[in-house]
Amino acid sequence: MNKKAGPLFYLFLAGFLVVVLFPFIWQALTALKPPGELFGASAFKPFPDNPTLNNFSSVFTQRPFASYLLNSTIVALLTTVYCVFIASIAAYAIARLRFWGKSVVLGVVLAVSMFPQIATISPIFMFMQDVGLTNSYLGLIIPYTTFALPLALWNLTVFFRKIPFDLEEAAKMDGASTMQTFWKVIFPLAIPGTFTTAILVFIAAWNEFFFALTINTDEAMKTVPVGIAMFQGRFTIPWAEISAASVIVTIPLVIMVLVFQRRIVSGLTAGAVKE
Repeated sequence: MNKKAGPLFYLFLAGFLVVVLFPFIWQALTALKPPGELFGASAFKPFPDNPTLNNFSSVFTQRPFASYLLNSTIVALLTTVYCVFIASIAAYAIARLRFWGKSVVLGVVLAVSMFPQIATISPIFMFMQDVGLTNSYLGLIIPYTTFALPLALWNLTVFFRKIPFDLEEAAKMDGASTMQTFWKVIFPLAIPGTFTTAILVFIAAWNEFFFALTINTDEAMKTVPVGIAMFQGRFTIPWAEISAASVIVTIPLVIMVLVFQRRIVSGLTAGAVKE
């Protein structure tokens, strides 16, 4: 019989949440402060004396922040769709089919993902420059696959391996081909894992900074992380605007996780018994 959690557990849980959420809460409170309260004794006050939303509006009116958001959204979405699609087929082959060299393929994928960006940025930038893909969406999507595709492949391989093989054998006995078995039987059961992988890939692409800083130098093609980093001027750093922009770009990720949380936590094989 399971015991009920005691007060110490809830006290520990509350403290843990405070520690985890403190940076975001402090960032949000800083975004509400006018410039005069960012320094001196007022900077240590948790709540602003004269809260204002001017920092949020100035992010859009004084800077091309809407363009940054659009660029990040397009690049992250296309990267996610492409990587999850390719990784789904590859993960199905690695997890469900028998062929020589599966461990070698996973090892190579892992080795590629372990290369630091600083070691690959030079040849990637030269290639993108030679083919004319700098300052373009495709010029970021292609390099993003170097870290997003291995992440998606490893995650989806684990999810596909947990699906019972009996379902696949039953489909083949009914005359389904390998691809029909994948699309009509295996993939629908792996949707929770696919959603989890897609969210992880989207967040990784959304937050990527180094490739975006190097390849897309045009102001109109910058993504959110690069745009926020360039907020600082020659002599001043607009901390309140940076905080407001950070809050704005975090909200879509939080909403996305909350919307799809039921799919993320649902069982991988639940679809096999549900009507």
